[in-house]
Amino acid sequence: MGKPTAFLELPRLSEPQESKTERVRHFREFVLPLVEPDAQHQGARCMDCGIPYCMTGCPLHNLIPDWNDLVYQADWKNALDRLHATNNFPEFTARLCPAPCEEACTLSIHSVPVGIKSIERAIIDRGWQEGWIKPEPATIKTGKRIAIVGSGPAGLACAQQLARAGHHVTVYEKNREIGGLLRYGIPDFKLEKHHIDKRIEQLKAEGVVFQTGVRVGSPTNHEGISDQSEKSLSIDHILGSYHAVVLAGGAEKPRDLAIPGRDLSGIHFAMDYLSKQNRVTAQQLVTPTNQLKIDDPDYHTLDSAAKSRPIHARNKHVVVIGGGDTGSDCIGTALRQRALTVTQLELLPMPPSIPAGNPTWPAWPLKLRTSSSQEEGARRDWSIRTKSFHGKNGLVKEIAAVRIDWTKDQNGNMSMQEIPDSELRIPADLVLLAMGFSGPVSNGLLAELGVKLDHRGNVNATENGKGAFQTSRENVFVTGDMRRGQSLIVWAIREGRRCAKALDTHLMHREYLTD
Repeated sequence: MGKPTAFLELPRLSEPQESKTERVRHFREFVLPLVEPDAQHQGARCMDCGIPYCMTGCPLHNLIPDWNDLVYQADWKNALDRLHATNNFPEFTARLCPAPCEEACTLSIHSVPVGIKSIERAIIDRGWQEGWIKPEPATIKTGKRIAIVGSGPAGLACAQQLARAGHHVTVYEKNREIGGLLRYGIPDFKLEKHHIDKRIEQLKAEGVVFQTGVRVGSPTNHEGISDQSEKSLSIDHILGSYHAVVLAGGAEKPRDLAIPGRDLSGIHFAMDYLSKQNRVTAQQLVTPTNQLKIDDPDYHTLDSAAKSRPIHARNKHVVVIGGGDTGSDCIGTALRQRALTVTQLELLPMPPSIPAGNPTWPAWPLKLRTSSSQEEGARRDWSIRTKSFHGKNGLVKEIAAVRIDWTKDQNGNMSMQEIPDSELRIPADLVLLAMGFSGPVSNGLLAELGVKLDHRGNVNATENGKGAFQTSRENVFVTGDMRRGQSLIVWAIREGRRCAKALDTHLMHREYLTD
């Protein structure tokens, strides 16, 4: 610990951002990294609290006090090594994680926490700039062949760990590009895709083989985020060609809203909307108008094959149903597409600005949080229940909703009741359903494998002990959201690392990898 009194003397510094009026004119990242003196300033605020709750708040158990102090001492290279000791892809988490580590920071009890996420980004960005991040191929090969189905953060972390343990790893991805939700679900203004590309090149140099445009198993009616796959591989082919298979396909089944008018045009799942815009940004929907800037009057004419037609919000009243991160991403995207208005509806009540009872870790503070996208111009409303959609000529034009009152019974269970005479009508030319995901797609691959599911519809597998991450099918493992359900990117990376360790132990009867 470099400066014991720094947390008393130095304020928290946030990363600078482009102004709201400027950043909504493009899809590039708008959060700027801390300059070196400011990052050292933040590292100095780490208070040597004795019990680093930040490490338990982080699902990856990042060695946060270590690299905070190393940054303060300007020892960036060792800080990078400590960061990579538990996290394969800090450039992803430093941009996308909601930072539970900061809520767990001891300073957050009576003050503001250390800017852990900002320091993490400063370290990893410095590592790439200095050329310190190199491939780490295994020196000894085991001869074991492993297939990983799915290339999101869990699949990629698992692949890297297994390759570094000496196994031959092949990753199968049904889409055209590697990355899963990182590539197709997260807007570029939060994560530019060159960050993914650099890691893919590193993994290739470490021996990982990527097969894109390949569907394992038969096509399903619930495609999730998917291009037209070029070919399919049978389950029997995969099982017969590899010593083990890892399922890392994520939780892609979106929650629907089965109310009158749901069949009107203009009502879409959030991930359909986001993934198509990401393809436009990546110039994968190739038409002559793809070169237009988003503020060009003809931008809305972007088109491709009817099946892949972009969903555009220009000059529309947009309503986002769902108050989480995916809904926030829809807001930022719609505003960049020049929507007339953007309204976000949440079923739950509005949280307090200051959490009740001053909760401390591990209690997650229930408080009002405002994302950068919500700051850009969305209207938010809480305790709203959508009752029906109404339209004209088959197109959605309006939402009928009602306000609700939440009450708690003597057992602490919450229930809702509609408030009399509280009906409201909301203009809606485009409705985006962002209510989360109910689990993995259960037909297709999972049905053909015949693996057991748990009571929530996720693939059944334990996290600890003998048989960890193993499904009911011999030599078939599962990791990420497909096992634990929709979650954070830090949980996905942790899942991938722990699954790799369990699989390596299963194949080699050794304790080699760390998690």
